[in-house]
Amino acid sequence: MLQAYQTVAGYASDEFIERKSRFIGHIAPVCSEAQALAFLEQIRAQHREATHNVFAYILRESGIKRMSDDGEPQGTGGVPVLEVIEREGLTDVAVVVTRYFGGILLGTGGLVRAYSHGAKLAVDAAVRRHMNPCTVLELTFGYDWYGKISYLLPRYHTKVLESDFGAVVQMRVMMTSDQVPAFSKEMTELTAATVIPQTIEEICADLEA
Repeated sequence: MLQAYQTVAGYASDEFIERKSRFIGHIAPVCSEAQALAFLEQIRAQHREATHNVFAYILRESGIKRMSDDGEPQGTGGVPVLEVIEREGLTDVAVVVTRYFGGILLGTGGLVRAYSHGAKLAVDAAVRRHMNPCTVLELTFGYDWYGKISYLLPRYHTKVLESDFGAVVQMRVMMTSDQVPAFSKEMTELTAATVIPQTIEEICADLEA
């Protein structure tokens, strides 16, 4: 059964200076380890002169959680970044915190705070995407029903994915799955059972995107 979750809409970053060290937090949506590692390599390539590129990522379907201190003392980088992702309730995301060493040691406590802050800045800079269980339905009907059905759809906050105006009208619409029973009932009653929504697939999606 599909569960609602939160991720981010796209890449975002922010930075700060802590005792002359520059910390840059980066975040991006990812759906696989390959994407997470590709994002990490992209950041490393952009910041070749950086002292560290600490990272963490969480993947929804596989349940995988990975992190790396990237040369910082054990537990001072990857763990704080991962904890921020978890505390913020995000999944299918990767976070990299880049550090340019400024010559002043921060100590283990200072590093934990700095990497946590870098990760939080990245999260706060991103646009969240609320993914809910949705159902894609296919509707096939004659043109005589088009007006009434077009009036009905917005009441269920549906998103029209595609329309085909041929001999008959064919539409694919998406709505949150919890609305499907009521929508199907009303559609069946409205059209005297001449139009019965057919389920095509169930996915998690952001209807506001």
